Amino acid sequence: MRADATFAVKAFVPTELKPEPAVSTGLPVGVATMEKQYDGEAAGRSATLFTAAFDQTTGVGTYVAMESFEGSLHGREGAFNFVHSATTSGSDRTAEFFTIVPSSGTGELAGITGAGGMAVDADGTHRIWFEYELG
Repeated sequence: MRADATFAVKAFVPTELKPEPAVSTGLPVGVATMEKQYDGEAAGRSATLFTAAFDQTTGVGTYVAMESFEGSLHGREGAFNFVHSATTSGSDRTAEFFTIVPSSGTGELAGITGAGGMAVDADGTHRIWFEYELG
């Protein structure tokens, strides 16, 4: 099955967490927490641990995010984890990775497996989709 939705970031909070030992690279690594709200066939909220090596000036970098979603897919209630990452040169998304964490589903989403993806429209609308099975 496929569930499509839009989402909005409700909070993005950088943390003081720094990798140890400190290693100097061309792009510093940062860590933040995020809260998102989802609307559509996937409806609910998520809490995210977000890490990135990113240059704000050029828009170049890579992120990795572990997200915990709580809500519904096609009306089935529950929660699950998913992980996603991508690289950008400032105007694109490449090297994308997106998977639902096995054995993380609860409630009516217990046994969920699958993958998905994300996209940002020209007008700034953030889209997400889950291609999943329940077993």
